[in-house]
Amino acid sequence: MRSLLRAAAILMVLCSAQALAKGDAAAGQGKSAICAACHGVDGKAITPEYPNLGGQYASYLVKALRDYRDGRRTNVIMAPMAANLTDQDIEDLAAYY
Repeated sequence: MRSLLRAAAILMVLCSAQALAKGDAAAGQGKSAICAACHGVDGKAITPEYPNLGGQYASYLVKALRDYRDGRRTNVIMAPMAANLTDQDIEDLAAYY
């Protein structure tokens, strides 16, 4: 049991968050062009009013974008931006950032 836990811990350390994401980071980069207007080309926001997306946990970005898209989270800018995103679009963007 102890060796199994050790192996699992090593595996977790070796796997990056990006590798565990369900999305395609390259596809997400292509889809991120519109995001760059506020969140910057590399995910570093252009002004402090907008959050940085680069380096965020993929799971957080997936939840946030789905919540904007599905109306569980409201924002006059983000709600319409997320409205037409598919689950795959969201996974790809989360993998990229």
